[in-house]
Amino acid sequence: MVSIGKKVKNFTRPATGDKTISLKELAGKKVVLYFYPKDSTPGCTTEGQDFRDAKAKFSRQNTVILGVSRDSMKRHENFKTKQSFNFDLLSDEDESLCKQFDVIKLKKLYGREYMGIDRSTFLIGEDGVLLEEWRGVKVKGHVDEVLAASKKHK
Repeated sequence: MVSIGKKVKNFTRPATGDKTISLKELAGKKVVLYFYPKDSTPGCTTEGQDFRDAKAKFSRQNTVILGVSRDSMKRHENFKTKQSFNFDLLSDEDESLCKQFDVIKLKKLYGREYMGIDRSTFLIGEDGVLLEEWRGVKVKGHVDEVLAASKKHK
């Protein structure tokens, strides 16, 4: 499990654009890793659009944005294209990355309980150390908070 001030264990996941992305190859850049429950749902769409719209500001802070859910690459490609996302989405169908960041939680929807992704964001430093984390994220205003944190960690 990850904790603030500790180095994040390297991970490699399939990504949109027929890529494979690993944390190790992003050394020298800050990384926003945001976990969301499901492609093409209202909250996840809004969150992705907010990150998309702020991407230039993150880039000026030497910060890469990566979205993660358990959806398939096919669903990710469709979601990314439909929303014109200018960052990559990582597929975590086996939940290994979700488990590494401890974002799978018991959730309730219409009285039904299930295990799902708790909307969470992590800011990883240029040296691979976890700088900040947000758990149980509410979408409104969240991207601004993450951007402010990225600016703070020069």
